[in-house]
Amino acid sequence: MSAQISSSQPPVTAEGSSAHAATISSPANPRKRRASNTAGSPSTALTATSTAPEAAMATGPSEPPEPATKKKGRTNTPWTPEEEQKLQQMRGENKGWSEIAKSFPTRTEGSVKKHWYKDMHYAEFNEEEVSLLREAIREYEASKWKTIGQKVGKPAKDIMDPVQSPSEVRKAKAAVSLSAEGVKHQQHDNGTRPRPKSRARAFEETLVKYNFEVRGIQRVEEQEKVQICWLAYLQVFGLWLSVNLAPNNITLGMLGPAIFELSFRDAALCAVFGAVIGSVPVAWIATWGPLSGLRSMVFGRYAMGWWPSKLIVVLNIMLMLGYSILVCIIGGQIFSAVSPNGSMSVVVGIIVVAVICWVITIFGISIIHYYERFAFLPQLIVNSILFGVAAKHFDLTTPSAGDVATIRGNRLSFLSLCLSAAITYAGLAGDYFVYWSTGASRPLIFLATLAGLSLSFTFALVPGIALASGIATYQPYSDAWNGSQGGSGSGALLVAGFESLGRFGGFCAVIVALGGIANTIPPTYSSGIDFQTLGRQFERIPRVFWNTLGVIIYAVCALAGRNSLAVIFTNFLALMGYWVAIWVAILVEEYLFRHGSQGYNWAVWDTREKLPLGIAAITAFLVGWVGAILCMAQVWYIGPIARLVGSHGADMGNYVGFSWAALVYPPLRWWEIRKYGR
Repeated sequence: MSAQISSSQPPVTAEGSSAHAATISSPANPRKRRASNTAGSPSTALTATSTAPEAAMATGPSEPPEPATKKKGRTNTPWTPEEEQKLQQMRGENKGWSEIAKSFPTRTEGSVKKHWYKDMHYAEFNEEEVSLLREAIREYEASKWKTIGQKVGKPAKDIMDPVQSPSEVRKAKAAVSLSAEGVKHQQHDNGTRPRPKSRARAFEETLVKYNFEVRGIQRVEEQEKVQICWLAYLQVFGLWLSVNLAPNNITLGMLGPAIFELSFRDAALCAVFGAVIGSVPVAWIATWGPLSGLRSMVFGRYAMGWWPSKLIVVLNIMLMLGYSILVCIIGGQIFSAVSPNGSMSVVVGIIVVAVICWVITIFGISIIHYYERFAFLPQLIVNSILFGVAAKHFDLTTPSAGDVATIRGNRLSFLSLCLSAAITYAGLAGDYFVYWSTGASRPLIFLATLAGLSLSFTFALVPGIALASGIATYQPYSDAWNGSQGGSGSGALLVAGFESLGRFGGFCAVIVALGGIANTIPPTYSSGIDFQTLGRQFERIPRVFWNTLGVIIYAVCALAGRNSLAVIFTNFLALMGYWVAIWVAILVEEYLFRHGSQGYNWAVWDTREKLPLGIAAITAFLVGWVGAILCMAQVWYIGPIARLVGSHGADMGNYVGFSWAALVYPPLRWWEIRKYGR
């Protein structure tokens, strides 16, 4: 089944009754025609030649259509159950609309088609689709009471007992039956009119017709998942390789020599080890996507609880949009630097990057996977070219600046910065594998993710470090970094690395800038999912709206902060990495409390009463933050413990925050389970 699966709730059907017939045969407003209550049953939707004698008996006699010798341009005569049954039978015999219209003398061909598609809500299915739909219904019917029991928290046999009376059986069937056309609300047993679709829901159904993904945070059930082959694990590797071969990671590497005054060797070692350490929890969380069928932030509810998890969601949205701000600024700088005499402003470059990301993201996860499958190839080529043409200007011998304590502090701070850049993917790592079957190999997903992240970070960070090492020894690099040649900052320095190639070098720089799109797409997509996790009202709004809002937010912020990229990098990235490290510590220890994956009941993902209260989690999270604040080292604040190392301090917020949360959570969680039982 494709990824474009509607995220709406299961449709409701109701069985026929005389009260229904009265309502349908005599509508309050004769200008509004409505389908009979038999039109939406699974059997009629799948087998067009079936009859409905029970429905006819239930609805009773109805007024025949007014005789007419001439077709009217438009008729307000309500459709009777007999007419609908005749229409259904003729469509099942593959008769054309003109031929069908001849059998209804008082109705035009257009009105017949309109009633079929709009009022009766019938879609056309080919033989393969009908076969798949029948199989899906059989699987659903076989497991529906088990699923309902999991929702309620009782065995299936206990759930079935209270609904054995005829009226209750009708209500139960109406609550769980699956109809062929997807989403449709039928009449309730009291004969009231069906609830109209919300505008948002109607918009979602329109998106489905054009192959947009509309599923939000709803769990992907096992029958909706797809089986994968070994090539899919290569796709995981390619996904993370494409995401990180981006200009923002190249410019992140530049901060080692340019800001922390580290030598090439020191900066390269800190960058690589920091990225690998930060990638480990990301790879672990990615393995939960196929197993749970849940997005990463929803999976976090099983540790944080219903209400505390919303704080994590807000922080993750800020993180995702913040990363997108950085990529837009860098892309804008590169476009401006390669344009003739700076004719394209940074503002235009930012808008170009944001718009391209938005267009790709709104189509959903399948398009994202397809794009990321190949996006790394041009980046791999141009990064290799950059190495080759700029290597002669790299300074590989100058040592790190400062005394021993200061150098150690700067090493630790740069290591933390690179670790933060990697670990921040933990909040979205599982979002892209929720459609994979539960049988997918978790070790292979872990290894493919870890390898893709580690290699891509290494291949992006090290060139940035090498370029920045030449700032002090090669004047064109110094001019580009300081903005004395019309460029500005890291984007101009990257362009300067291709200067010896002339126009082809400018083309390579543009390719590098476009590589930022692959890095921005995942946070843009996942931020739209995260907005829906904030509450029931947010969930009702389609993901496309939230993605559009996110693009507008980070584009505007990028325009406002386009001249402060280095400050945003050194302050924002490390600051955001603190909470992710603390959150990961809580997730890992909750996994241990549940004795592995078997301790999770995935059916209660949206049931507040079945999730942890979150007392232990929020307390450990706040304690971890206290440790991070005491040990953080930023331009605007250096914690009292961090200040003890060197002249500029040492950023240890990630490590101390993780450790403090890991120490506090186990006893509090043990107490919470003992007292509240969940």
